[in-house]
Amino acid sequence: MKKIDILNFITNFRQAPNDVKTYAQLVSHLGEANEPTLKQMLLELQQARVVREVEANGEKGYQVMAR
Repeated sequence: MKKIDILNFITNFRQAPNDVKTYAQLVSHLGEANEPTLKQMLLELQQARVVREVEANGEKGYQVMAR
């Protein structure tokens, strides 16, 4: 798993550039075995201001700000 896999799942710039995916959707797509790595990569992406954390339907969600 790479950071680009996370970014590609969250958004498709041609069809849904401002799409928000919940944490549960990310875990189900990338696999529960990858959850510790996923958390670390999401934290790195947030620190680099590529992804921001938002609230989506009462859950923690993520949106791509820059690529």
